Amino acid sequence: MELIYTLDILGTFAFAISGALVASDKNFDLFGVLIIAFVTAVGGGMLRDVLINAHPINWIGDLNYLWTILTAVFTTFLFKSKILPLSKTLFLFDTIGLGVFTLLGLQKGLTYNLHPIIALIMGMISAVFGGVLRDILTNKVPLIFEKEIYASACLAGGIVYLILMYLKIQENIVFVIAATVIIITRIIAVKFHLQLPKIKDNLFDKS
Repeated sequence: MELIYTLDILGTFAFAISGALVASDKNFDLFGVLIIAFVTAVGGGMLRDVLINAHPINWIGDLNYLWTILTAVFTTFLFKSKILPLSKTLFLFDTIGLGVFTLLGLQKGLTYNLHPIIALIMGMISAVFGGVLRDILTNKVPLIFEKEIYASACLAGGIVYLILMYLKIQENIVFVIAATVIIITRIIAVKFHLQLPKIKDNLFDKS
């Protein structure tokens, strides 16, 4: 679990950086950048905990999340020009965070005796809704609604997790396999510009 916790913190850092960069590009002041970074990094987990009535809320129970977010914001504030060329590295941490957040949220849902389908949704909320809140607050269409396979990757990995747990495979192995599915799916989707189909014209309208 120590490795998973480390990956969780790295994912939080990457999510906070992404939020800080978006807010910075919108010319927010330092406080505004901090708020957007915070929402991006822990907003999904916070929403999950509110929905399942879990206490303490994720970041309230562990101050390391707050210190991580603060570090990310001040790193962005001081070294933004140095961070931008590291987009591939940040994307990797962001993608790892996506996988870890999904499965930690799923596990928490199962711990609270939610139906596996509901727990799966909670895992997806943990991973993607920080980004949704970030985009809404910065007046953008949320990424998951218009392009790239993002939330779908979380669902795919979560389904793999549930299936393997049902087959009684050792939990740490299941976690690694399911997280790998999410990470690889996300990387392939971005590399090849894969998207889910969109509703356009009526399929049966020949006029």
